[in-house]
Amino acid sequence: MSAPSTASLDLLALGEVLLRLDPGESRVRTSRQFTAWEGGGEYNVARGLRRCFGLRTGVLTAFADNEIGRLLEDFILQGGVDTSYVKWVPYDGIGRAVRNPINFTERGFGIRGAKGCVDRGHSAASQLKPSDYNWDEIFANGAVRWLHTGGIFAGLSETTAQLTIEACEAAKRHGVTVSYDLNYRPSLWQSRGGFPTAQALNHRLAPHVDVMFGVLTDDEPAAIAGNDDPNDIFAAQSAALQKGITGMLERYPNIKVAAATLRRVHTASRNDWGALAWIDGAFHRAKNYPNLDLMDRIGGGDGFVAGLVYGMLTGQTPQLSLDLGAAHGALAMSTPGDTSMATLAEVLKLAQGGDAKVQR
Repeated sequence: MSAPSTASLDLLALGEVLLRLDPGESRVRTSRQFTAWEGGGEYNVARGLRRCFGLRTGVLTAFADNEIGRLLEDFILQGGVDTSYVKWVPYDGIGRAVRNPINFTERGFGIRGAKGCVDRGHSAASQLKPSDYNWDEIFANGAVRWLHTGGIFAGLSETTAQLTIEACEAAKRHGVTVSYDLNYRPSLWQSRGGFPTAQALNHRLAPHVDVMFGVLTDDEPAAIAGNDDPNDIFAAQSAALQKGITGMLERYPNIKVAAATLRRVHTASRNDWGALAWIDGAFHRAKNYPNLDLMDRIGGGDGFVAGLVYGMLTGQTPQLSLDLGAAHGALAMSTPGDTSMATLAEVLKLAQGGDAKVQR
């Protein structure tokens, strides 16, 4: 592992970064060419905060030291995210012991939904374990303001679960804000007990979390339809989320902020989009985006997280912070790839009621 940077970070993301292979308008099963991107639920937040919002961010992850790992590093460096805490693991030549993860994902269109096929077994990041990092050294003297991680990384293996808990406990000792995105992925847990096992892990982590993205309940997520009122397309979803968040806060009063996106899927390329958050003791609703046209829905939720975190780190009002998150998530889905290509000016304009007229 290279020596840590002496520059302080606004946010450090703990997570796995995958090489995404995107067939564009085609299907994974029939394509003869793919566009390569990098992506990962926790990392996408750090990259959005760096490239769109101009904050200083880093990623804590691991790669097998081969050409694919170095390609991923190059993507991360292009995004401006600090790589000082990347752990490089010697490669055995064929990937029997350690590999770099690959994510084949097609965007979907119309009635054909987005579809992913993830090949992440034996990944270097999934083998990270407690004591791999000196957390007191990483978080000392205000070097990191915010730690962001989530259920995808924590769920990779029992050792990443233990490492995530260790990191969150250390962050709290040093006064670092901790955010956690529940991010349940059925494919990640299908051979390991499914939703109940995932939630048991999340309950172990919840006492160490300041900002929770998603709602921690014991019920498996179910789609909640909106209604047909154009003035409040998310009334049913919002009511259900408020109830779930209220229960979560009663159980875990350490959580200071809870937020979730609102979505109704019309087609793979057209969704209603919005967000809700409990901040400073009150619920807030973001501006709604009905019939939002999507190019690539992957990464929209991470874009939302990045925008909301930016608002909180820069002292914006709860309402503007939430609106920035919803706007950034919407813009992230207007371009291909997992990561945001939006600018701060575009996010501010959209959050404050702007439109899509040509800018010249």
